[in-house]
Amino acid sequence: MNEQLLSVGIDMGTSTTQLVLSKLHIQNMASSFSVPRLVITDKEVIYRSDICFTPVLEDNRIDMQKIQLFVQEQYEKAGIRKEEIQTGAVIITGETARKDNANEVLLSLSGFAGDFVVATAGPDLESIISAKGAGAHTYSKEFSTSIVNIDIGGGTSNLALFANGDLLDTGCLDIGGRLIRVDPNTHQITYIAPKIKQLAAVRGLNLALGQRVTPDDLAPIIAEMVKLLEESVGLRPAGDFYETIVTNKGLKLDRSISCISFSGGVADYIYHEETGDEFRYGDIGILLGRAIAASSLTQQLTVVRSTETIRATVVGAGSHTTEISGSTITYTEKSFPIKNIPILKLASVDESGSSDVLAQAVKDKLNWFKLNNDLQRVAIAVEGKSSPSFQEVQKYAQGLYKGMSELLAREYPLIVIVHEDMAKVLGQTLYALLGYKKDVICIDSIQVDNGDYIDIGKPIAGGKVLPVVIKTLVFH
Repeated sequence: MNEQLLSVGIDMGTSTTQLVLSKLHIQNMASSFSVPRLVITDKEVIYRSDICFTPVLEDNRIDMQKIQLFVQEQYEKAGIRKEEIQTGAVIITGETARKDNANEVLLSLSGFAGDFVVATAGPDLESIISAKGAGAHTYSKEFSTSIVNIDIGGGTSNLALFANGDLLDTGCLDIGGRLIRVDPNTHQITYIAPKIKQLAAVRGLNLALGQRVTPDDLAPIIAEMVKLLEESVGLRPAGDFYETIVTNKGLKLDRSISCISFSGGVADYIYHEETGDEFRYGDIGILLGRAIAASSLTQQLTVVRSTETIRATVVGAGSHTTEISGSTITYTEKSFPIKNIPILKLASVDESGSSDVLAQAVKDKLNWFKLNNDLQRVAIAVEGKSSPSFQEVQKYAQGLYKGMSELLAREYPLIVIVHEDMAKVLGQTLYALLGYKKDVICIDSIQVDNGDYIDIGKPIAGGKVLPVVIKTLVFH
C-alpha cells in the first residue's frame, strides 16, 4: 500500500509571503501478519511558488485580498485545484503575526486554501517547522550531534535545538533584517522597530528616522544585534538587554551546542558573500547576514549548510506538520475534517489510580475551557499504558466517562487522544458506555500537550488511519 497526500504550506512572514506544494507518501511498514503501521515515508516538494513581499495596508493591517489573489495565482501556476489539497498549514510569523487583523486573515485563508488546511501561528511551533524545513533535525539524527538552527527573517529569529534527532528546546528573539528599513534610493532610515530603537538608546548609538546612513553608520547597532544572537546560544553570557529582546522565551542552555545552521531570508547572506548595493532590498538584511558570517556564531560552532534557507518555514509547513495516527483506533464520527479542537492533557494525573481519581482530574481541568459558564468542545489527552489489561482499560474508560459527563451532554463527539497504543479497545469501551448513541473518536500514537490544538482529517488508507495536525494558535 502506497498512498499520497497533497499538502500545502503557506507562510506569511514579516518580509515575504510564499507557498509550497508537497506530496506526502504513506506506506504500511508492518508485515502482512502484523497490525498495520502506517507512516509518512517521504516528503516531496512538487512546487515552489514565487516570493512576494507581504502586502500591508496603510492602517497596518494585512491586505487580505492581495494575499488571497497571490495564493490563487500560485495554484493556477501549479495546475492544482484547492479541492485537491488534503492537508497542510498556513503559518503567520514574525511582525506579521502582530498585525491587527492577523487572526482574520488566517481564518480566511484556512477556508480559502482547501478542505484540510490549518491556520497555525506561534513562535515555538514556527521554530520547529523552520528547523525541520532547513534539515537541522535530520542532520542531528544522522550525525548523532547537537545542532541549533536559527531562522532569521524580517522581524524575528527563531531558534530550535536538536540532539540526536530529538527536539530539546525552542526560543525566539526580536532580531531580523527588516527591523531597520532604509530607502534604497536615498539611503534614509524609514523605520526603526521599537526594541531596536530602545537598544540603540541604551547603547548610546545615534539612530533616527530620516537619517541618511552608510553601512559603517549601521555597523554598531548590527554588532549589538549579533551579540544578542551569540548570547542566545551560550557563546557569551546573557547581557542586560537579552531578556528585553526575547520574544517569548530563550533556549535552555544546559548543554553545549556543537553545530549551527541558518535559515530564513537573512541566511543566504551568511552562506554567500553578497556584492552590490547593500540597501537594495530596503533593509539591513544583507548587512546583518554579513556580520553574522564574521561572528563567533560561525567561528566557534561547526556551520552546517541548510537544505532550505528563505523557504525553510514554508517547506516545513507543507511537509512536516502532518502526522498519521496509529492504526488501532476507533472512530464513529463521519463528518471530517474536524478543526481547531483545544487539547486538555492530563499530564500531572496519576493514571494508575482509581477511575474516580481520573474522573475528578478531568472535571477539574474542564473548567479551563468554560467561556461564560458554557463548556467549549475539547479533546482529552492521556498517556495511556502499553499492553493494558482488560481491567485497566475499563478503569480508563470509566474515569473518562464519569469525568466528561458535562461535556457528553453537548452535541460534540467525544475525542480522546492516547499516546500509547490502546485507542481501539479504549474507544470501543467508551462507545459501549455511551450506549452506542454518541460519536467517539479515539486515536493513539500522537504526542500532544496543553496549549496545543488538533485538526483531524478524513480517513485514509482504506479508513485505517486519520491524518492529524498538531498546532499552536498564538497571537501577540
